[in-house]
Amino acid sequence: MQLIAVASLWLLAVGTLAPALGQTSGRRAPGFTLPDENMKYHDLADYRGKVVILELMLTKCPLCQKLAGTLEELKQTYGDRIAVLSVVNPPDTRASVQAFKKEHGVTSPVLFDCGQMAASYLRPDPKRPRIHVPHLFLIDQNGLIRKHFEPGDEAIRNRAVLEAEIGKLLDGDARAN
Repeated sequence: MQLIAVASLWLLAVGTLAPALGQTSGRRAPGFTLPDENMKYHDLADYRGKVVILELMLTKCPLCQKLAGTLEELKQTYGDRIAVLSVVNPPDTRASVQAFKKEHGVTSPVLFDCGQMAASYLRPDPKRPRIHVPHLFLIDQNGLIRKHFEPGDEAIRNRAVLEAEIGKLLDGDARAN
C-alpha cells in the first residue's frame, strides 16, 4: 500500500513538473490579449475553432522575412480555417512593423508583446535564457499547442513540411504532436 502511495505521489510530481521542464507542445496555449500596429486588440480565445499559427518574430530577421511569404501562402491555401498571428517584441516598433508588412505583403495581424507572452510560450530558463526567432506554434481548434518549431527546424524552412502538419490538425489528427 505504501508503494502505491509513493508511486502515486511520484507520478503527480512528474506530471506537475513536466511543464516546468520546458515542454512546449501538448499543453494548453497560454492566453493573451495583445495590440496590433493599429491598437486593435487580439485575444487568442477569439480564434477558437481555427488552427492558429502563432509566430514569434523580429522584423529584421532574414528567416522571419522569408517565412512571412510562406505564411501568407498558407492563408490563401486554407482560408478562414486557419489564423496567422505574428508577435514582435522590442526593439520592433509600430513603424518597423508597418514597413515590414508593406514590404512583405503581410495581411495578418502583427502583435506587440513586451516579453511576457513570449516567455509564457518559450519558457526560457538559466540554461536557455536567449530567445532566437522565428518560433512557430501550431495551436489546434481547441486551444492546445500541438507543434512547436524552432529556428533550425525544417518546417520553418520548408513549406511542405509545415503544410503537412497543418493538414493533420485540420483533418482532426490530434496525434500531430
